[in-house]
Amino acid sequence: MTNLILFVNSFLSYLLCFVLIIALVIVACVIGVKWRKSKDAKAGVEAQTDAADGSTTA
Repeated sequence: MTNLILFVNSFLSYLLCFVLIIALVIVACVIGVKWRKSKDAKAGVEAQTDAADGSTTA
């Protein structure tokens, strides 16, 4: 019985660690997507203002 309790304790400990790592990965992906969309939106606005000004970049 003691071995079973130790196994369950160890299993739950590793499971909690795994869940925390997965949560961190998901949060990092969400933040990365938000930052990328923000950067793309800023680049789009700059491209539109450059096109409206008539300046060309080659």
